[in-house]
Amino acid sequence: MHILIAAIGLLGAAAFWWYRMKAMNDAAREVADVVGRVQGNIRRKRLRKQAALSPLTAIDDPVVAAATLITAIISENGPVLPQREAAIRLMISEIADDKKTDEAVVYAKWAASQIDDATIVIDKLAPFLRERLDVTERNDLLQMVNRAAQAGEQPLKISDQRILRLRQKLGFEVN
Repeated sequence: MHILIAAIGLLGAAAFWWYRMKAMNDAAREVADVVGRVQGNIRRKRLRKQAALSPLTAIDDPVVAAATLITAIISENGPVLPQREAAIRLMISEIADDKKTDEAVVYAKWAASQIDDATIVIDKLAPFLRERLDVTERNDLLQMVNRAAQAGEQPLKISDQRILRLRQKLGFEVN
């Protein structure tokens, strides 16, 4: 009888520990799933950010960068109206030939439509332009942004934060 009780006790202990190991395995699997989901979310966020920046990373010409920067700032307040597009085209034509102007304005409109936040455009393109433009050209760029905002029937009010951020990223002293 005592052997039977010992055998039942051993079977009970084995069943208890088997159940405990199964529960621990399920808990470890759940933790691994959560970690995998978090890593996947981080990867997807990184990919979304890279995809958002991809129109900007392809820019290697200061004329295209300037046109994109101006268009992004102007389009933040709504679509780029024909009068403002004509003003941007006129300003870019002052610094580039006709073929380059058309290319820059078309690319700028497309890139600005792909990125909905002008801050991202400023953060990415202003340092690129700071390296390639002298102080006079950077001042001209700021004036171009203001002139494009004033073009059309209703002048746009560009956020002071945007202008300050642009001035700072272009290397000007900001108070």
